[in-house]
Amino acid sequence: MLDSLTFLFEKFFLLSSLNVFKSLWREDPVRCPVLRRGDLLEVQRALFIHYGICLGENRVAHLMPDIMPVLTRDRQLIKPVVTNKRLILGCIYRTASIRVDSVEDFAYGAQILVNDMDKKVKWKALASEEVARRAEKLVGDFPYSLLWNNCEHFVTYCRYGTAASQQTEKFCDCLKSIIRDQRSVALTVGIGVMYILCFGLAPSTTLPTILIPFILWMAG
Repeated sequence: MLDSLTFLFEKFFLLSSLNVFKSLWREDPVRCPVLRRGDLLEVQRALFIHYGICLGENRVAHLMPDIMPVLTRDRQLIKPVVTNKRLILGCIYRTASIRVDSVEDFAYGAQILVNDMDKKVKWKALASEEVARRAEKLVGDFPYSLLWNNCEHFVTYCRYGTAASQQTEKFCDCLKSIIRDQRSVALTVGIGVMYILCFGLAPSTTLPTILIPFILWMAG
């Protein structure tokens, strides 16, 4: 049951970020700032802010969702830069890896912010070489969850020694406010009844109509 709810929350989180679809197309390249080994980099991608760790020599390690490994084992097809379409499908199928790409491929035409997170967290950054070494050790296939194990968790672990995600925390705070508002229970019931009227009585329609409002009511 918990896995099912997590799956639903992840899909809701995915849909709630659709206001940034303007980034679905690659933009013109922008000038990259001076980067040092161990720097924490962030760029705006299609659905969310994407993070990586600079390894020096124009290389960035980042946890990137990608659908291609599910479709093929051909490394030549997997190696090219992950497009936004591949990224979105990778999020849905929850398949990802920590890969090393060029700074240009990581940025995907977006402006790069360097160590901007240092001003927003309470933890002190580790030594630059330690940060880079942590990232290098984790390169390869990696378990992925949009909420609980994403690219932000990866970089915060490498740079601060603690895996955390401000994006996930903001989403959970928003979800809590929705749950506390008992009007969401009535709305969910109404949507469920309409769904049953359209598609008929079946376990796939009746059970969610009963369980989801009950969970929202209990949580409130």
